[in-house]
Amino acid sequence: MRLLPAILAMAAIVVASNILVQFVIAGGLLTWGAFTYPFSFLLIDLTNRAHGPRAARIVVFWGFLTGVLCSLVGSQVEIAPGVPAVALRVAVASGAAFLGAQFLDVAIFHHFRRREWWRAPLASTFVSSSLDTLIFFALAFAATLAFLFPASANEATAWAQGPAPLLNLGPDAPLWASLALADLGVKIALALVTMLPYRLMTRRLQHRVS
Repeated sequence: MRLLPAILAMAAIVVASNILVQFVIAGGLLTWGAFTYPFSFLLIDLTNRAHGPRAARIVVFWGFLTGVLCSLVGSQVEIAPGVPAVALRVAVASGAAFLGAQFLDVAIFHHFRRREWWRAPLASTFVSSSLDTLIFFALAFAATLAFLFPASANEATAWAQGPAPLLNLGPDAPLWASLALADLGVKIALALVTMLPYRLMTRRLQHRVS
């Protein structure tokens, strides 16, 4: 029961992110989901600080199950005839990125948990956010990894492989590279912003223990 609030909060973040990812902003470089998903790292760090790494991994597991359920529902919803809201490649990439990044976050945070208060959340979030972005966008859209999926799955994500100005400003690059860089920028910015609520919440936890 002690982990129920964290599990419910993680489920809410995952569900909200899966819904908001449908709404594109910033000239097509971002979705509103990019601004909700990074809070999962803050939640895991707070759980890790309060209850330890095993409890944090349990919350990650339930978040993963929620994501799988969202993908199953999304695969049954068509945004156009024969086009599901969640493509197979995107679903696989999302699950792999979530598990890999969140478990890495738990491990790095635990490694630095006895250092300065800011080191564990900052290091764990920066590294795990970068891994999350790399796994998701490469696995979901990179042409070099197309051999991992059936042709129908690759057709659904081919739109992100065409050349486009990097971040709408630079030289031509695969569109997914711009999407990845924009997404990572939001994650890093939110990692810095959430340092304040992390500090305030951990101080409250310390007062309760003392």
